[in-house]
Amino acid sequence: MDNQTGADSAIRELKPRCHRWLIFSVAAIATIAILAAGFLVYAYYQVYQPINKNNLAPVEFAVEKGTGVKEIAAGLQKAGIIRSAFWFKIYVLCKKLGSSLQAGDYAIGQNLNIPQLVDMLTGGKIIPNEAQITFPEGFTVKQIKARLVEAGVVVADSLDDEKIDAFQIQYKFLSSISPQAGLEGFLFPDTYRFRKDIKKEEIVKRFLDNFDHKLTPAWREEISRQGKTIYQIITLASIVQQESLNEQEMPMIAGIFYNRLNKGMLLQSDATVNYATGKKERQPSVEDIKIQSPYNTYLYAGLPPTPICNSGIEAIKAAIYPQTSDYFYFLHPLNSQAVYSKTLEEHNRNKAKYLR
Repeated sequence: MDNQTGADSAIRELKPRCHRWLIFSVAAIATIAILAAGFLVYAYYQVYQPINKNNLAPVEFAVEKGTGVKEIAAGLQKAGIIRSAFWFKIYVLCKKLGSSLQAGDYAIGQNLNIPQLVDMLTGGKIIPNEAQITFPEGFTVKQIKARLVEAGVVVADSLDDEKIDAFQIQYKFLSSISPQAGLEGFLFPDTYRFRKDIKKEEIVKRFLDNFDHKLTPAWREEISRQGKTIYQIITLASIVQQESLNEQEMPMIAGIFYNRLNKGMLLQSDATVNYATGKKERQPSVEDIKIQSPYNTYLYAGLPPTPICNSGIEAIKAAIYPQTSDYFYFLHPLNSQAVYSKTLEEHNRNKAKYLR
């Protein structure tokens, strides 16, 4: 009996200790589980949630050849593309993709999570080294330059500083032009593909090659037969390009400007005034037409010293083959076709009628 009593007593003492141990173990396990769950949630957030899912604006990021995962991760964090270089490295190492990250120039938005980013870097989805750019008819050299730079052709930033003299030997149609003249008028409007690392001289040559091709031998022969120069034709064509609302009226407007030139009248082109002022007014103000500039054809006779834009093929054709008429004036009612006049009196009446 005494032994049995002792055993029972020991069991009674052990039960509370086991109970406490069980509670402690369950609590510890629960704590570990909570911490583990929290860690997994945190890890998921770091890896799978982009830093800013609403920011689609790309950040240019370069991966140099031979750059390791550590350096790439640090660079991505510094550029604000990822939150943590640590989690980028962990993901890449777990996926065993360290050797698959490719060198190149990338455009990466903050809307990408780490798996998407790694997919881009391992897939070599780099920024294309070519840009396809369309230049509308009537663009100036400055507008062409701006569009090139916007497309990533950074070297074009000084395109408007280029002079004719660097290209006169190769392109005979430039031979009669002052060597210090700019390129305005000869950067033929079209759609081009340029490498982003192209040299500035190559950009100009692409435009000039296109111009050389478009200006056919028959047209050059006709220009010579008329006793004109290519520069005169291109200069008038640039005015026609800016003054016309459509291609159909270009030959008539070209003919009117020739009528005025032949009579010794001022061209009085609003487009040339806009070129001088840098504005885009439908009708220049009284102050604008008084501006002292050789491009102000309200004050200075003849053609302006250079073309005022880069005209398209139809404007050039109209300058070579103008429509014959007795008109000396024209105007454009708002959103309507041109109205032509033979005399100043008739022109003034049309202005009072259509430009109220």
